[in-house]
Amino acid sequence: MRSMPSWNVEEWRRPGPTPRQRRNDLWIGSGVAALAVFTLFMLRSAGYYHTERAPALAEQIFWAVVTTLPLAWRRRAPEAVAIVVSAAFIVAQVRFSPEQVVTTYALCAAIYTLGAWGQDRARARTVRLVIIAVMFGWLTASYAIYHDALTAADSDGEKPELWAAVLLGYLQNIVYFAFTYLMADWAWRAVYRQHRLEEQTEELRAAQEAAAGRAVLQERVRIARELHDVVAHHVSVMGIQASACRRALEKDPVKAVTALTAVEEGARTAVDELRRMLGALRATSAETEAAPGAGIERIAEIAERAREAGLEVHFGTYGDPAPLPDSLSRAAFRIVQESVTNTLKHARAATIDIRIRYLAGELELDVADDGHGGAGVTGSGMGLIGMRERVAVHDGTLEHGRRSGGGYRVRARLPYLTTAGNPS
Repeated sequence: MRSMPSWNVEEWRRPGPTPRQRRNDLWIGSGVAALAVFTLFMLRSAGYYHTERAPALAEQIFWAVVTTLPLAWRRRAPEAVAIVVSAAFIVAQVRFSPEQVVTTYALCAAIYTLGAWGQDRARARTVRLVIIAVMFGWLTASYAIYHDALTAADSDGEKPELWAAVLLGYLQNIVYFAFTYLMADWAWRAVYRQHRLEEQTEELRAAQEAAAGRAVLQERVRIARELHDVVAHHVSVMGIQASACRRALEKDPVKAVTALTAVEEGARTAVDELRRMLGALRATSAETEAAPGAGIERIAEIAERAREAGLEVHFGTYGDPAPLPDSLSRAAFRIVQESVTNTLKHARAATIDIRIRYLAGELELDVADDGHGGAGVTGSGMGLIGMRERVAVHDGTLEHGRRSGGGYRVRARLPYLTTAGNPS
């Protein structure tokens, strides 16, 4: 079973770099290192940062490479790269290495990558803040160490040279590090939002597949129920008529012919209903809605077939008939049909009473017999179970059980909407 994803930002781990991204980092790191060495030679040739304290050329190249080349592994090991680049950046300044242009951007890239790709958010945040704090500590220490050099410079400005240099240095570094820190967090959250969107899309797709599976299952159950309602009723009546025909074949040929006629009509009706139902399954939704079906107006046919099967039938409609939705009308027909089928198959009854009552906003179906039937659930489980499902769909109620005076009763109440012009 698929586990639900966690939407806790701190717990989420960004997927590592792809092979293509790793290859790109190798090329970028090598290119930045080459650019740093080239810039170093240009600065030396132009005379920038010329001082007697500068180390030998080989050491200057070394610090330029050490500060930039680790970017080739920046997304594989962002924490290590950020620490190495930061340490090399400070040591290079301590050693008076003149290359401070490309290495400054390399430091920015290392801190940014740690914020955007760090797997452990709390640790990545801590490491970045420690690096920034160390950088400001080194900035403060450098102002203290080179205090004399700052105050010795001539200035025509309104502010003291030292305070102007310190203020400008702090302001530049605050903007530099704040921009790097915030942009890294923004990039990480953008990837997180994209990941969350993909997860939600996957969940939605899985939910749609599950819903489609449930719809298929429900459709199979509906088809099975419809087949049961159509076949079981007519086959039950045909079986009773065939049995009556067998008993009366020699003694009363006329009665046997009547029974065989009922069997023939029952078979024809069953085939017609099966054809109609299968045609509705093959039809489009619009054709299905327009196709005629077995509704409440055909309950009289159920009563007539029960009478032909040998039962004494009492059938009546009470109240003013109201127009019903097609689904409710079909449900009423199937409920009565299943009740009569159960009586024919299980009750060994002589009399059955079928009543339809139009009450105030409610349709009541009452089927009672004088037999000895039980729960009326067939082996396929489509008897009273199917009735309950049909009643539940229309927010109705179903009562069934033995009668105090003998026999069995099924009573269903199905609410329906009435209009001002439609008497209840």
